[in-house]
This record gives sequence, C-alpha cells and structure tokens, in this order.
Amino acid sequence: METVQRPQIFEQMSSLADGVRSRILLALERRELTVSELCTVLQLPQSTVSRHLKTLSDAGWVAARPDGTRRLYHLTPDDLDETARDLWRLTRQQVESTPSAGEDTRRLASVLAQRRSRSREFFAEAADRWDRLRDETFGDGFFALALMGLLDPGLSVADLGCGTGAVSETLAPAVGRVIAVDDSESMLTTARERLRRFDNVELRQGELESVPIDDASVEAATLILVLHHLPEPTKVLTEVRRVLEPGGRLLVVDMLPHERVEFQQEMGHVWLGFDEERLEGFLNSAGLRLSRFTILPSDAQAMGPTLFAATATVA
Repeated sequence: METVQRPQIFEQMSSLADGVRSRILLALERRELTVSELCTVLQLPQSTVSRHLKTLSDAGWVAARPDGTRRLYHLTPDDLDETARDLWRLTRQQVESTPSAGEDTRRLASVLAQRRSRSREFFAEAADRWDRLRDETFGDGFFALALMGLLDPGLSVADLGCGTGAVSETLAPAVGRVIAVDDSESMLTTARERLRRFDNVELRQGELESVPIDDASVEAATLILVLHHLPEPTKVLTEVRRVLEPGGRLLVVDMLPHERVEFQQEMGHVWLGFDEERLEGFLNSAGLRLSRFTILPSDAQAMGPTLFAATATVA
C-alpha cells in the first residue's frame, strides 16, 4: 500500500501544538538563552525544557551553538520557509497575550538583568586594575588596529617618509591602497620584506620634495615623525597638497618643541619640534588648513619628547 506523505505544515503545526513549546519560541525570539535560563523563565524542570527543545530542534524551529561549556539556543526564523514563518506569526499573536507569556516576559527581563549585573559587579570590583587585566588579556596595541576599521575601506593613502613600513603595515588591512614613499633604499629594503604579504601596498623611492605620485591621486597622506627631518617643510607640504584629491586629508605626527640637541647630533634631526602656531604657518603656506592639533599622552616608558597629532585638509 502506498504511504501518503503528510504535508510539512502538519509537522510544523504539530511541533507548535504544545503551549510550552510556543512559550519557548517566544522567549528565544531575537535572543539566545541557555537551558538553565529557559528553566528560570518558564519555571519548569530541566528535563522538561530539554525534551521540548529537542522536539523544536528536530522540526527546525530552534538551533544551538556552543559557547564555552554551555549551549545557547535561538529561534531560526531566517532558516524557515515562508509557510513556517506565517504559522509562527499566527501562533505568536495568540501566545504572547496569555497570562503565562506575560509572566515569562517578566522573568526573562530578570534573567537578562542578571547577565548585566554580573558584568557590573565585575567592573565595580576591577575598576582599579581593569587596564592591566585588559592589556594582559588582549595586549596593549589592539586599540589602534581596531580603530582602523573606521577608515573607508576604499581609501587611497600616501605614507610619506614610510621608513621601514610600520605605518603602511597598520593601514594596509583597513584601506584600499597604500603608496609608501621613502628616499632611503635601506629603509625600503626592510619595508619590502615587511609588506610583501600585502598586494595593495606599492613602494616607491623618491624625495619628498618631489613626491613620485600623480597630482590629486590620493585621498589621504601621512607624515609620521618625518617633518623634523625636512630642511624645507613648506616645500614638502606643498607636494602633499599637490597629490591630495580635493577634500583630501593629511595626518602629521611629530614632536612638540624641546631642547634635546643630542637628537640633532645623533639622529639627524633638522628641527627641535614644532608648536601649533608654527605648524599652522607651514600648512597655510602650502595651501593646507589645520583642522585639529592634539597633544598625545606621554608614554612613561618613552625616552623622547612629547608628540602631537595634527590633521589638515586641502584649503
């Protein structure tokens, strides 16, 4: 005798026919909960909740993912067909207005509040040691890397005076294109090795007084610890203005004025730092407008002068 296959909607209706299962789905809508949390919300023993979860899982209504030693369950509306989604909408309209669902909602709010309270308790107790704990756990350099995500992923950047390529290495994963320029072949040799895994970085040798980049071809440029090495800052900044597109931006990081003359003798510095007024004069002469000048926090382990970060745009 030929077996008549039941339409799938009958199976889906069957899995929703129990009021507890519908309440479980209501609790799992738009959030993930553990079995223990569901037990608290529904005021039912774990064996009962687990049995109903298995039925819902077998029918494709819920899914679970591991999270350490626990499993988090969630409703899977995106994985259901249109008929199942319509069926759940109709069921939800009936279930969410029941007194039991109202009680579940209030207990669910308490469960979620307990999650927040555990975090709050930790931070209240750990505030004085959180920086150390965070750095020990995640390192102290992830801020800069994470903030790169705010950059336009299609951005074209000129890393001027790139040196060994440290800035380009940071920028490359976050932007569309980096043109790294330096006049030292030794520096570029090191940079090539450092940057060889990136196919969106191009290294070019050339003097910054005559940058080997086409007019108006990049959206941003950097001069990181470069300006104090330049005999004629205005000449280089004029070149920066030339290669920037309309609306383009320049980031300058350099030293505030200081009296460490040994830097000139040992490291070839031309300038002993710059204050905001002097930098703004250089920028204005080059057709750039200073938009921000920020003194960077001093690193207790650093031996050099205090740094600033300045941003400028095409005037």
